[in-house]
Amino acid sequence: MTAPLVVPGSADPASTPATLRAIPHRGGALNPTADRIKSQFAEAFVRAEVIWGETNVYLRPESVLDVVRYLHDDAQERYDYLSDVTAVEYRDLELPLQVVWHLRSLPFRRFLRLKAELPKGTPLSVPSVFSIYSGADWLERECYDMFGIVFEGHPDLRRILMWEQYQEGYPLRKDFPLRGRFSRSEQLRQALAAQPESRYSMTELTIADAFEDLPLEMRQRLAGGEKTGE
Repeated sequence: MTAPLVVPGSADPASTPATLRAIPHRGGALNPTADRIKSQFAEAFVRAEVIWGETNVYLRPESVLDVVRYLHDDAQERYDYLSDVTAVEYRDLELPLQVVWHLRSLPFRRFLRLKAELPKGTPLSVPSVFSIYSGADWLERECYDMFGIVFEGHPDLRRILMWEQYQEGYPLRKDFPLRGRFSRSEQLRQALAAQPESRYSMTELTIADAFEDLPLEMRQRLAGGEKTGE
Protein backbone atom coordinates (compact mmCIF):
# COMPACT_ATOMS: atom_id res chain seq x y z
CA MET A 1 0.00 0.00 0.00
CA THR A 2 1.46 3.34 -1.08
CA ALA A 3 1.68 5.98 1.64
CA PRO A 4 -0.31 9.15 0.92
CA LEU A 5 1.67 12.02 -0.54
CA VAL A 6 2.53 14.71 2.01
CA VAL A 7 2.39 18.20 0.53
CA PRO A 8 4.53 20.69 2.50
CA GLY A 9 2.33 23.38 4.03
CA SER A 10 -0.91 21.57 3.19
CA ALA A 11 -2.11 21.69 6.80
CA ASP A 12 -1.67 25.46 6.98
CA PRO A 13 -2.11 26.88 3.47
CA ALA A 14 -2.35 30.44 4.78
CA SER A 15 1.29 30.39 5.89
CA THR A 16 3.86 31.50 3.33
CA PRO A 17 7.52 30.50 3.74
CA ALA A 18 9.82 33.47 4.11
CA THR A 19 13.56 33.83 4.46
CA LEU A 20 14.25 35.16 7.94
CA ARG A 21 16.80 37.94 8.28
CA ALA A 22 18.68 39.56 11.19
CA ILE A 23 17.85 36.62 13.46
CA PRO A 24 18.96 37.21 17.08
CA HIS A 25 21.15 34.62 18.78
CA ARG A 26 18.66 34.15 21.61
CA GLY A 27 15.01 35.00 21.88
CA GLY A 28 12.19 35.21 19.41
CA ALA A 29 8.84 33.53 18.89
CA LEU A 30 8.54 29.97 20.15
CA ASN A 31 7.26 27.25 17.89
CA PRO A 32 3.61 26.88 19.12
CA THR A 33 4.28 23.18 19.66
CA ALA A 34 6.45 24.04 22.67
CA ASP A 35 3.50 25.47 24.62
CA ARG A 36 1.35 22.45 23.80
CA ILE A 37 4.07 20.08 25.05
CA LYS A 38 4.33 22.09 28.26
CA SER A 39 0.56 21.94 28.72
CA GLN A 40 0.06 18.25 27.96
CA PHE A 41 3.31 16.87 29.42
CA ALA A 42 3.94 19.12 32.42
CA GLU A 43 6.06 16.54 34.23
CA ALA A 44 8.12 15.78 31.14
CA PHE A 45 8.73 19.42 30.15
CA VAL A 46 11.92 21.02 31.51
CA ARG A 47 12.28 24.26 29.55
CA ALA A 48 12.15 25.76 26.06
CA GLU A 49 14.35 28.31 24.33
CA VAL A 50 14.84 29.84 20.90
CA ILE A 51 18.39 29.79 19.51
CA TRP A 52 19.04 31.38 16.12
CA GLY A 53 15.33 31.26 15.36
CA GLU A 54 14.92 27.54 16.15
CA THR A 55 12.92 26.21 19.09
CA ASN A 56 14.62 23.79 21.49
CA VAL A 57 12.48 21.87 23.97
CA TYR A 58 14.21 20.08 26.86
CA LEU A 59 12.50 16.94 28.17
CA ARG A 60 13.08 14.47 30.96
CA PRO A 61 14.81 11.48 29.32
CA GLU A 62 12.28 8.87 30.39
CA SER A 63 9.42 10.83 28.76
CA VAL A 64 10.89 11.24 25.29
CA LEU A 65 8.98 8.37 23.67
CA ASP A 66 5.58 9.57 24.91
CA VAL A 67 6.19 13.12 23.71
CA VAL A 68 7.49 12.01 20.31
CA ARG A 69 4.50 9.73 19.81
CA TYR A 70 2.20 12.68 20.54
CA LEU A 71 4.08 14.91 18.10
CA HIS A 72 3.85 12.28 15.40
CA ASP A 73 0.19 11.28 15.86
CA ASP A 74 -1.62 14.44 16.92
CA ALA A 75 -3.51 16.21 14.14
CA GLN A 76 -2.27 19.63 15.34
CA GLU A 77 1.37 18.55 15.23
CA ARG A 78 2.02 15.93 12.51
CA TYR A 79 5.80 15.76 12.94
CA ASP A 80 6.11 13.09 10.30
CA TYR A 81 9.85 13.30 9.59
CA LEU A 82 12.76 12.52 11.91
CA SER A 83 15.78 14.10 10.23
CA ASP A 84 18.45 13.30 12.82
CA VAL A 85 19.32 11.76 16.18
CA THR A 86 22.61 12.87 17.65
CA ALA A 87 24.31 13.95 20.88
CA VAL A 88 26.40 16.81 22.26
CA GLU A 89 29.10 16.67 24.91
CA TYR A 90 30.63 19.97 26.04
CA ARG A 91 34.25 20.64 26.97
CA ASP A 92 33.08 21.48 30.47
CA LEU A 93 32.85 17.95 31.83
CA GLU A 94 30.48 19.11 34.59
CA LEU A 95 27.78 19.80 32.01
CA PRO A 96 25.42 16.94 31.16
CA LEU A 97 25.60 15.11 27.87
CA GLN A 98 22.66 15.97 25.60
CA VAL A 99 20.76 13.62 23.30
CA VAL A 100 19.15 15.55 20.42
CA TRP A 101 16.25 14.76 18.07
CA HIS A 102 15.47 16.88 15.00
CA LEU A 103 11.79 16.69 14.01
CA ARG A 104 10.01 18.27 11.07
CA SER A 105 6.30 18.71 10.46
CA LEU A 106 6.07 18.90 6.69
CA PRO A 107 2.32 19.69 6.59
CA PHE A 108 2.80 22.67 8.95
CA ARG A 109 6.33 23.60 7.80
CA ARG A 110 7.63 23.48 11.38
CA PHE A 111 10.98 22.42 12.83
CA LEU A 112 11.46 21.34 16.43
CA ARG A 113 14.60 20.26 18.27
CA LEU A 114 14.08 18.03 21.31
CA LYS A 115 16.82 17.57 23.90
CA ALA A 116 17.28 15.29 26.91
CA GLU A 117 20.13 15.94 29.34
CA LEU A 118 22.01 12.99 30.88
CA PRO A 119 24.15 14.01 33.87
CA LYS A 120 27.62 12.49 34.10
CA GLY A 121 27.75 9.49 36.38
CA THR A 122 24.21 8.37 35.51
CA PRO A 123 23.23 5.69 32.97
CA LEU A 124 23.50 7.08 29.44
CA SER A 125 20.18 5.74 28.19
CA VAL A 126 17.00 7.10 26.61
CA PRO A 127 13.98 5.42 25.00
CA SER A 128 14.30 4.44 21.35
CA VAL A 129 11.87 6.12 18.94
CA PHE A 130 12.25 3.32 16.36
CA SER A 131 8.67 2.17 16.99
CA ILE A 132 7.49 5.56 15.66
CA TYR A 133 10.15 6.37 13.04
CA SER A 134 11.75 3.35 11.37
CA GLY A 135 14.39 5.76 10.08
CA ALA A 136 15.71 5.99 13.66
CA ASP A 137 17.32 2.56 13.23
CA TRP A 138 20.72 3.59 11.88
CA LEU A 139 20.61 7.07 13.45
CA GLU A 140 20.36 5.58 16.95
CA ARG A 141 23.00 2.96 16.17
CA GLU A 142 25.44 5.68 15.08
CA CYS A 143 24.75 7.71 18.23
CA TYR A 144 25.33 4.59 20.33
CA ASP A 145 28.53 3.80 18.43
CA MET A 146 30.02 7.29 18.70
CA PHE A 147 28.77 8.38 22.16
CA GLY A 148 27.85 5.19 24.04
CA ILE A 149 24.21 6.17 24.50
CA VAL A 150 21.89 3.18 24.93
CA PHE A 151 18.52 3.48 23.18
CA GLU A 152 16.18 1.28 25.20
CA GLY A 153 13.86 -0.72 22.98
CA HIS A 154 15.96 -0.56 19.82
CA PRO A 155 15.62 -3.92 18.02
CA ASP A 156 19.26 -4.27 16.97
CA LEU A 157 21.48 -1.86 18.90
CA ARG A 158 25.09 -2.49 17.90
CA ARG A 159 27.98 -0.57 16.40
CA ILE A 160 27.54 0.65 12.84
CA LEU A 161 30.74 2.60 12.00
CA MET A 162 33.28 0.81 14.21
CA TRP A 163 33.54 -2.96 14.18
CA GLU A 164 31.55 -4.80 16.84
CA GLN A 165 34.62 -5.93 18.82
CA TYR A 166 35.97 -2.38 19.04
CA GLN A 167 37.21 -1.86 22.63
CA GLU A 168 38.60 1.66 22.71
CA GLY A 169 35.41 3.43 23.75
CA TYR A 170 33.34 6.01 21.92
CA PRO A 171 35.19 8.23 19.41
CA LEU A 172 33.08 11.39 19.79
CA ARG A 173 33.28 11.53 23.57
CA LYS A 174 35.51 14.28 24.97
CA ASP A 175 37.58 11.80 26.99
CA PHE A 176 38.55 9.87 23.84
CA PRO A 177 42.28 10.37 23.03
CA LEU A 178 42.95 11.79 19.57
CA ARG A 179 45.30 8.96 18.65
CA GLY A 180 43.24 6.20 20.23
CA ARG A 181 43.98 4.17 23.35
CA PHE A 182 45.88 1.49 21.44
CA SER A 183 48.70 1.78 18.93
CA ARG A 184 47.81 1.42 15.28
CA SER A 185 49.48 -1.97 15.10
CA GLU A 186 47.40 -3.15 18.06
CA GLN A 187 44.24 -1.87 16.38
CA LEU A 188 45.19 -3.80 13.24
CA ARG A 189 45.97 -6.93 15.24
CA GLN A 190 42.58 -6.81 16.97
CA ALA A 191 40.76 -6.24 13.70
CA LEU A 192 42.48 -9.24 12.11
CA ALA A 193 41.83 -11.41 15.16
CA ALA A 194 38.11 -10.75 14.74
CA GLN A 195 38.23 -12.62 11.39
CA PRO A 196 36.18 -10.00 9.54
CA GLU A 197 36.34 -11.99 6.30
CA SER A 198 33.87 -14.46 7.81
CA ARG A 199 31.26 -11.69 7.85
CA TYR A 200 32.15 -9.41 4.94
CA SER A 201 33.11 -10.01 1.34
CA MET A 202 36.57 -8.96 0.21
CA THR A 203 35.03 -6.27 -1.99
CA GLU A 204 33.63 -4.70 1.17
CA LEU A 205 36.72 -5.19 3.29
CA THR A 206 40.33 -4.23 2.52
CA ILE A 207 41.93 -4.84 5.90
CA ALA A 208 43.25 -8.26 4.85
CA ASP A 209 44.94 -6.69 1.81
CA ALA A 210 46.50 -4.07 4.09
CA PHE A 211 47.94 -6.84 6.29
CA GLU A 212 49.48 -8.58 3.29
CA ASP A 213 51.22 -5.34 2.34
CA LEU A 214 53.06 -5.13 5.69
CA PRO A 215 56.69 -6.26 5.88
CA LEU A 216 57.07 -9.97 6.69
CA GLU A 217 58.79 -9.25 10.02
CA MET A 218 55.93 -7.00 11.16
CA ARG A 219 53.31 -9.56 10.09
CA GLN A 220 55.08 -12.21 12.14
CA ARG A 221 55.23 -9.95 15.20
CA LEU A 222 51.57 -9.04 14.91
CA ALA A 223 50.53 -12.64 14.43
CA GLY A 224 52.39 -13.47 17.65
CA GLY A 225 50.45 -10.88 19.60
CA GLU A 226 53.32 -8.40 20.13
CA LYS A 227 52.17 -4.88 20.96
CA THR A 228 54.42 -2.45 19.14
CA GLY A 229 54.45 1.34 19.38
CA GLU A 230 53.24 3.85 16.85
